[in-house]
Amino acid sequence: MNTWLTEIWQSWRASLRRPGFLLLAAGVLALGVGSASAVFTMIDGVLLRPMPYPEPQRLVALGKVEQGNVVGASPQQYQQLAGLPGADSLGIFKSDPLATNIAGDGEPVQVQAQEFDHTLLSTLRVQPVLGRNFTAQEDQPNGPPAVLLYHGFWLRRFGGNPAVVGKTMQVEGVAHTIVGVLPAGFDLGQASIALPVALRANTPNDSTDYTVVARLAPGFARAALAAQVQTRLHAFYVTQGHKAYASDYWLRAHFGAQDFGAEEHQGSRAASLMWLASAALLLLIALVNLANLMMLRAMGRSHDAAVRGALGASPWRVALPSMAEGVLVGLIGVLLGQALAALGLSALRTWMPADWMAVEWTRPGGLSLGWPAWALAIAVGLFGALVATLLGLWRGYAALSADSLREGGRSGFSRRSGLLGRVLVIAQVALASLLLCAAGVFLRTLLDNAKVDLGFDARGVLTFELAPVKATYPDAASVQLLSQRLVERLRQIPGVRQAAAGTNLPAGDFSGQWRMNMHVPGGEDFSSQLHAADPGFFGVFGIRLLQGRLFADTDVRGGEAVAIVNRKFADQHYHGRALGQIIQRGSGADMLSARIVGVVASTWQFGPEDPDAATPILYLPLAQMPEGILRAFRTYEPLRFAIKVQGSPDGYRDAVKQAVAEVAPEQPISHVRSMAWVVHDITTDTEFNLMLVGLLSGLALLLAGVGMYAVMAVAVAAREREFGVRAALGASPRRLLLLVLRGGLLQIVLGLAAGVVLGAAGSGVLRAVVVQLGRSVFDPWAVLVACAVLACAGVLACLAPAMRAGRTAPMRALRGE
Repeated sequence: MNTWLTEIWQSWRASLRRPGFLLLAAGVLALGVGSASAVFTMIDGVLLRPMPYPEPQRLVALGKVEQGNVVGASPQQYQQLAGLPGADSLGIFKSDPLATNIAGDGEPVQVQAQEFDHTLLSTLRVQPVLGRNFTAQEDQPNGPPAVLLYHGFWLRRFGGNPAVVGKTMQVEGVAHTIVGVLPAGFDLGQASIALPVALRANTPNDSTDYTVVARLAPGFARAALAAQVQTRLHAFYVTQGHKAYASDYWLRAHFGAQDFGAEEHQGSRAASLMWLASAALLLLIALVNLANLMMLRAMGRSHDAAVRGALGASPWRVALPSMAEGVLVGLIGVLLGQALAALGLSALRTWMPADWMAVEWTRPGGLSLGWPAWALAIAVGLFGALVATLLGLWRGYAALSADSLREGGRSGFSRRSGLLGRVLVIAQVALASLLLCAAGVFLRTLLDNAKVDLGFDARGVLTFELAPVKATYPDAASVQLLSQRLVERLRQIPGVRQAAAGTNLPAGDFSGQWRMNMHVPGGEDFSSQLHAADPGFFGVFGIRLLQGRLFADTDVRGGEAVAIVNRKFADQHYHGRALGQIIQRGSGADMLSARIVGVVASTWQFGPEDPDAATPILYLPLAQMPEGILRAFRTYEPLRFAIKVQGSPDGYRDAVKQAVAEVAPEQPISHVRSMAWVVHDITTDTEFNLMLVGLLSGLALLLAGVGMYAVMAVAVAAREREFGVRAALGASPRRLLLLVLRGGLLQIVLGLAAGVVLGAAGSGVLRAVVVQLGRSVFDPWAVLVACAVLACAGVLACLAPAMRAGRTAPMRALRGE
């Protein structure tokens, strides 16, 4: 044992005395291990880490299933699932928080309020850190007003004062008792406060913008519970028949159960899969590169190994120095890689805009290297280094055979050994081309997005949201009067050219798409987006009038009901001849009937990445918005206001807040931001993916270049005698240079061809991420650019060894013969 330890120590000491190879090999490994560890930490924080509830594996989401995922459930379905066999308890919450006004203990502010019932916390096994949960009485329509505070909001608003429990807070102008404070790890919906969902008994509400959570009974399988859900809900809709809203739709629907954590994060799965694939490719490139380096190292030690073997050393004793060096490379590579990962995550947390970050990353320790990342790094780093060392030893022993010595001479690679090195280089180029093609697709997407005409002008526009306090502005008339007074006051701000109000911005309101069923008289029902806007709305955003007229100040309640449609609506439902047509919604006393007086340009409501290009939209005058529709809209969304200004919109923030305070002193506003920022925010996911994949692609390009250079340099050294003979027979330096370059370019071409084939075969991973782009992910331009970049990098990597071959002196190369 002492002899073995001595051998290991001598090997490590020799490596540390001349650390060039050690640093190169460990650095190559560190790039792969560090990137994999950092990406794993990012994904672990969102998808892999268990949800912060006791026994999270027993929590399942119930509801309608589409493409294998639960997409939501309705209050009516929730009530029908009461007492479901196999579920210990059930709870329900709104899938998206609601914009809500609060006042008391500070200035009035608009916050996000989550709604859930009194059984949700017990289902999740969550206890408030202060106070109590909602009671069944509070969770009833017109029950005692109560509110729970999220932990972060409690710290920000009340300074963590425990005496806040039992006090009152104004919520939408109504005094609510603060009954408790939720724990720090509870961030359901990323809200600030929680309110009782207060469902009435036997509710007919079949809106699926709720999430139902069940806790499985011990020993009960999720599949069995899913079958129970399908059976009960299908039977319910069969008994309802024509009485149920959209009964045919629900009878065709499939219901089931899904892991609650997977349901919460299904929107992040596609991007996370792409990050993981990119990091895995880079790690594989690093390991292939390391294998090449260790093989070159073993070839350089072949003479020493032959001498030790001839002196009677056992194969293990001969291999021990190389194995010891491999372990040292692995250890240093892991430590250096983890240092790079920690540095990268710290830079990511500091540099990345808050809107780009998943909420899990913002928690304490959310982007820190935990023990799973360390375990992954140690396992991959040490295992990869040892496998690379064993591969090098195997080829080193092959080089000692008589045939190999006759083929390759005495100075290094034999042709058989060189073949494996070239194959590894081809593999590196192929894998690097995959990453570069992915980065090229995202880059091309951003360039194309910049050229898209969104149908409106975002320049010089400042927007903000305002949810009228329900107690102060209880009906449509009071809301419309508030909006008119506020628009008039906004127009008086120096530098403001125009001001307007509406229910939606031209783009970016992903959660505020209000769809209504409507019909042409005598025609079939269809669904379309319904927006309300005042007369100045189209002018503020520069939305072009194509036919007819825009809304006027005379389009008020009591006058003729009018409407404007966008071009997509006119083409889709009226074959381009919408002007003067009648559009209707509902029937009888609740019927809304309006004449179309104008057609405007279509806007890309979901931004330049919208696969449908533009969405059909029906605009109604805000002053004519029906009471019931406006009340329903206010339940979920605030109003949007906008001003067109001279100069930078950000310079008008204080003036806007002052104007709102003068018109409505107790009315808070939120999301004061430029429309240009809103448009940019739509593409942040693509930009972040480009940044991450581009960074990994750059590292892959670097590793591929290093691998190409190392193999070509050793190959040139091994063929020095051949080049000397060629030079003695009259070969010019230029011919020798081209000979080496030709061999290197052949490897590059083969690698690029393999990469293109692999990219076409495996494009499903990227398609899952960029499906919203509405274009093929196998972009010929991206492939062409990736191939050109890799070819240039490969030529540069081969150039120095090729120039060295061209300068080979015949007499020096042949002197030993």
